[in-house]
Amino acid sequence: MDVHAFSRGQAPDAGMTGTMRIAILATLALVAGAVWLRAYEGTSVPLPVVEHVASSVGLSPEAVPVRTGPVPSHVPEMPAEPPPSRVSAAPLPIATDAAALREAFERTPDLYDLSSRLAPAVARGEPEALWVDSRIQDYCAGFAASPAGYAQDTALLDQLGLPGANAMSRARARVAQRCGRFSPDDGITVATILQQRQVAAEAGHLAAEASLAGMGVPLEDTPEYERDLVERVRSSGDPDAYSALSTGMGIAASGRQGMSDQVAGSQFAEFAWQIAACRQGLPCGPESTLMTQYCANGGVCSRDPGQDFQSFVYDAAIPRQGAEHVDAMVDTLIQSVSRQNVQRTM
Repeated sequence: MDVHAFSRGQAPDAGMTGTMRIAILATLALVAGAVWLRAYEGTSVPLPVVEHVASSVGLSPEAVPVRTGPVPSHVPEMPAEPPPSRVSAAPLPIATDAAALREAFERTPDLYDLSSRLAPAVARGEPEALWVDSRIQDYCAGFAASPAGYAQDTALLDQLGLPGANAMSRARARVAQRCGRFSPDDGITVATILQQRQVAAEAGHLAAEASLAGMGVPLEDTPEYERDLVERVRSSGDPDAYSALSTGMGIAASGRQGMSDQVAGSQFAEFAWQIAACRQGLPCGPESTLMTQYCANGGVCSRDPGQDFQSFVYDAAIPRQGAEHVDAMVDTLIQSVSRQNVQRTM
């Protein structure tokens, strides 16, 4: 979807054919489904974008089913071993430090292979392996649920012949290429992703703990815990933790007792946390996981294929009057890390 067109408030073509309208409505369904899923992930599709999409095809924003509630409390226990299809090949050793795995997750062309290589560490309950494997599952879930259906939806986007649809198609092609060996037999569900992150969080993995809060299911549901977690993330300088917490610091944090005096409670705050993550080392380039998931899952695509996340947000998602406000928020978050680093060296 071309966010720029939506921000200009362009009306749909009055002469649009029935086939084209059905295709665009199908794309809208993808956006709605993505918003439902993003309630459980550290990156959300901005609500203003959904409103623009809805209005462009003649629907009210209320007609788009946005899921904002928590994951159901009952979550099946994670199996002791990964699904058989994912360990059919002999697992290979892999470094499980955060930087190496972040690099592997961003750059490997075959995420099935990476997941297989992580399987022994996941089975041992190593926090970093659990976290990265949960990210692989989140990235590949849409494809793995129905590879054929995923391909059909992508083909439908190609038929639209619109710049925004083409960008979304290209992003989905990247996902399909990297996730191509996953299938429904791998059993990727919200519950399995949640369970992996819970085990990692309980073992002390900060980004996994932050992601649970961002998904609406924190380890503890008290204002004191909430504030403590935010402070720990702010002082850590961990880009994964910043990004994972960002969704929970947006509109979802509005009015929450533990969020007073924090960078929280607005869409701007969510962007600020995510931009701060980018500035602290999270890969946010044009073909990064972050940009790919925004585009492939939610149709939030830049019409400039060379644009990184920060440039895209300032260009397409934040009005000029809000840019300085977001800058101030990001500076506040970055400065808190700098102060902690100074204290550690004294």
